[in-house]
Amino acid sequence: QVQLVESGGGLVQAGGSLRLSCAASGGIFSINVMGWYRQAPGKARELVATITSGGSTNYADSVKGRFTISRDNTKTMYLQMNSLKPEDTAVYYCKLQQYGVGYWGEGTLVTVSS
Repeated sequence: QVQLVESGGGLVQAGGSLRLSCAASGGIFSINVMGWYRQAPGKARELVATITSGGSTNYADSVKGRFTISRDNTKTMYLQMNSLKPEDTAVYYCKLQQYGVGYWGEGTLVTVSS
């Protein structure tokens, strides 16, 4: 059973930074894709960034140049968020995708005050 646990969310002023972490455990294969998604109040969940086990990355246009996704192995992933804006306020979810199956964490709340 795969489990994902996010950490690092909190309250920050606009222009500030936060670093999110996602730790995966359980049956993790060496080839997978991990990613960050977010869901703001009243809105649909949206992609923030993804990273493959080979290190290839993809970002939503809204966060390019401000957010950096990284991973240090097949089970741990990070999201460095700089120059945060109030519109970045959301619950941030970690996702792991392997062999056609997706797993989600419970989410961590990021609140950016103006």
